[in-house]
Amino acid sequence: MKRIFISILLLGLVSFVSGQVTLNCESGNRAMEQGNCWAFGSVSYTNTASLVISGSWSARSNQLTNLSPGACWVKTPWMLVGSGDITFKGKFDNSTGTSRGIQLYYIPYNASNPPYYEGTPVLFYDYAFSLPLPVATIQNITAPIPQEIANSQQAYKIRVSMIGSGGNSRLITDDYVFPGTYWSDPANGCIPIVVSQDADGDGVVDAEDAYPNDPNRAYNSYYPSENQTGTLAFEDLWPGQGDYDFNDMVVDYRMKTVTNAANNVVELFGQFTLRAAGASFHNGFGFQLDGIQPDKIQSVSGNFLSEASIYSIAANGLENGQAYATCIAFDDFYKVMSWPGSGIGINTDKDAPTVPYETLNVHLVFIDNGVPASGGTVSNLELTPSKFNFFIVAKQDRGKEIHLADRIPTSLVNTELFGTKNDDSNPAQGKYYKTKNNLPWGINVLQGFDYPVEKAPINEAYLHFIEWAESGGVVYPSWFSNESGYRDNSKIY
Repeated sequence: MKRIFISILLLGLVSFVSGQVTLNCESGNRAMEQGNCWAFGSVSYTNTASLVISGSWSARSNQLTNLSPGACWVKTPWMLVGSGDITFKGKFDNSTGTSRGIQLYYIPYNASNPPYYEGTPVLFYDYAFSLPLPVATIQNITAPIPQEIANSQQAYKIRVSMIGSGGNSRLITDDYVFPGTYWSDPANGCIPIVVSQDADGDGVVDAEDAYPNDPNRAYNSYYPSENQTGTLAFEDLWPGQGDYDFNDMVVDYRMKTVTNAANNVVELFGQFTLRAAGASFHNGFGFQLDGIQPDKIQSVSGNFLSEASIYSIAANGLENGQAYATCIAFDDFYKVMSWPGSGIGINTDKDAPTVPYETLNVHLVFIDNGVPASGGTVSNLELTPSKFNFFIVAKQDRGKEIHLADRIPTSLVNTELFGTKNDDSNPAQGKYYKTKNNLPWGINVLQGFDYPVEKAPINEAYLHFIEWAESGGVVYPSWFSNESGYRDNSKIY
């Protein structure tokens, strides 16, 4: 879902000039300044005419008899510090005292230190007033912004600490100017405003954008999940039941859908890892995107089609003659992985050599560099995981395609096979690829699947498979697990 972030800055009586954060005390009410996220330590306001530096009000410290920088101070709101000089004015109400000084600290943001989220203050300016202290003489204090925080995109506070020893003189200050941008949120406990950066300008903030520097892409979604593959396993003797060991083709898969800021599909990646073929047939594998017109896809790449392929492929890489977009991932398992020279099939006989898995990364492009296919765009609501319709084509016979239970066939299926032998498909009722008692010819295990060895029926390897299938998935939903009493490991490859 697209998210739009709006930051609202509530300004009070403190002046916020472009590129400056200022405090002139003219509100006459320190609580108002605090409401705008300034903070004060042992500093009050005065309107005594002989003490005021400018206007009607100035800030006045307590007696400066403490050398601790944390005793008496004025602290800015959070700000994005600019460059240049910090300036303010100061004078003393009397000349007594053995030392008086100003120290400036910057305070970084620390997300793990609530409620104020302040990090350790860092001293960057230290000024000592000359003695004897000049009474009523206004002094201009100037301190350069330190280079390490100048023009940073991180939030900082600046603390002006007033220190001293001996005597009872107080420091009057006014007309504070700090280069930078006000960055506190008074409506949210004065924490820094959330920086909603959008580097590529696509309307999705960088924190939510999987492709922050690409205006044509924004989000990823995965099926089954980003860190998990599912397993597809098929029997290839449909409409007959065959040996029912579900290892005639075993493929692990993960689908990744990339969408843009408008939630339209940009591309689809299918990762298919070929694991086993317990069949002698040269079977192919593909998937249909149910309900998605073929002209919605611009191109297909990464699939494997041999020179002797039985498939007719259109210019955009999809299969010709289909009502819905159909991609043939590979046309012959045995041309992607080779028989090891002994045993039955590939990776189904424990006594035969193991053949390394092969992975194909199939790429379907819907929108190329911001330009949709001729048929228009496909929203992420149109291309949900329920539209991924996987199937095999058995024995190099294009019409003999085998899908998961109750998934619709493609336009090229041989409909005359429905309802023959063990198949009880009834298109009028939406029933496909199931026997009378609901046994399927293809399964999809999202958590992954350890398939049976050759000639071991799945119900002998997985002891609750039949109950699960006949119940329509209600009984023993974790039939494939390794719980006690659920499987016979001697019959699993």
